[in-house]
Amino acid sequence: MEAKRTTGREAASENDPKALGRRVQHLRIERGLTQRQLAEPLYTPAYVSTLEAGRVRPSEAAVRHLADRLGVTYEELATGRPAHLATALRLRLVETQRALATGAAEDAATDYTELLAEAGRHGLDEERATALLGLGHCALETGDLPTARERFEAAERLLADAPLPRRAPAIRGRAVAHLLAGELRYACYLLESAIDELNASGLQDPGALLLLYTAAIAPYMDMGAHARAAQAGELALALAPQVSDPELVAGLHRSVARTLIAAGRTAEADASLARAAEIYQQLQIRTELAHCHWMRGYVHAQDGDLPGAESELRAARDMLASKRARLYTAQVEVELADVLRRRGKTGEARELLNRLLGELHPERGSVHAGGAHRMLGLIHEEQGDPEAAEEHYVTALALLERAGAAGDLADISRLLGDLLRRAGRTEAAMDAYRTGLGHRSSPGTTTLGPAPVRPTTA
Repeated sequence: MEAKRTTGREAASENDPKALGRRVQHLRIERGLTQRQLAEPLYTPAYVSTLEAGRVRPSEAAVRHLADRLGVTYEELATGRPAHLATALRLRLVETQRALATGAAEDAATDYTELLAEAGRHGLDEERATALLGLGHCALETGDLPTARERFEAAERLLADAPLPRRAPAIRGRAVAHLLAGELRYACYLLESAIDELNASGLQDPGALLLLYTAAIAPYMDMGAHARAAQAGELALALAPQVSDPELVAGLHRSVARTLIAAGRTAEADASLARAAEIYQQLQIRTELAHCHWMRGYVHAQDGDLPGAESELRAARDMLASKRARLYTAQVEVELADVLRRRGKTGEARELLNRLLGELHPERGSVHAGGAHRMLGLIHEEQGDPEAAEEHYVTALALLERAGAAGDLADISRLLGDLLRRAGRTEAAMDAYRTGLGHRSSPGTTTLGPAPVRPTTA
């Protein structure tokens, strides 16, 4: 039998003798052949008659013989699909992926939806899964996180019987959706479970491992587990020479830059981001290129180069806005507001943050919503309005506590505690300090289980 696994409607069509019989009869009549002419020399007219009536399930050899006599491919006769349909669909999926990389997510989503329906009509589950992954990424860009999770979960279900490396992009997509929703711990759980399963299974797929290790860096960093993030980056870097996909390698350099920034190695971080940006520029992947500008803006801000930081962040914001990537645009603007505040452009920063809070909420970017409230608290405190500052700090504390962002939580607890202490509210200040200390884990650790095991390929 063929090595190709059939599923869904394709399998139903191939296993339905009546459907196959109708196709044989239709093609035979269309070509003006008698049952004898179709059958000979290997079969009898009576066999063809029984087959056309759907009363016999033909062997693969019989179907191949009939397909050859009828002038069609085996797959076309067995499944009823037009010849080369799967190849044409895959080509259109690649074109739509390129459209998503260079244009607006809403436009790409329209094409992906059409391709999903067409693949479904013909029982092409691999192509359906690819379309669902594309729709998931479209939803991530537009900030529709519940839909993104649903799309990635549907793709994973379609690929349930496929090897884990094939399912890795869907798992990674789900983890990113949970991360953006502020569910850091669950994002780590998804990625760590997949990494451990992949390593334990013996399916040493460097590309899948690199994808998963790279994706784990962001939730680790947001949880304050810097040592674990650095370890994930080191393991991914060790796998990189075995990976030929330049987009995967660029994503690695962009993510590793976060660990370098946290370690104070800003020059190395900037060089890593430059390598990633160069690849994204060559591939014309605008969203990821914008993320590189975003992180380079953060590096410049850490180094005290505020004009350079503002320039990079504005470039990132404009690129994302042109793609109508609303959630990512809002997240960049939180960083931009901080730079504007530090440059003395307080009014512009305050106006920007107040607008952003209408777009960022607990179900959609809680870590960055907490960051926006933190900025507003600092602005109100600097302007001599401690009551408004306290309100924003308390809101930020609740958002970050819910997300489990340990490092940011410790910082906001300190800011709130200092504000309360200066107001003479010592007990309340102590409570705020204790909140930060209670969520501050030892350096490089989390309350998750042991770190994912090291792959033998690394």
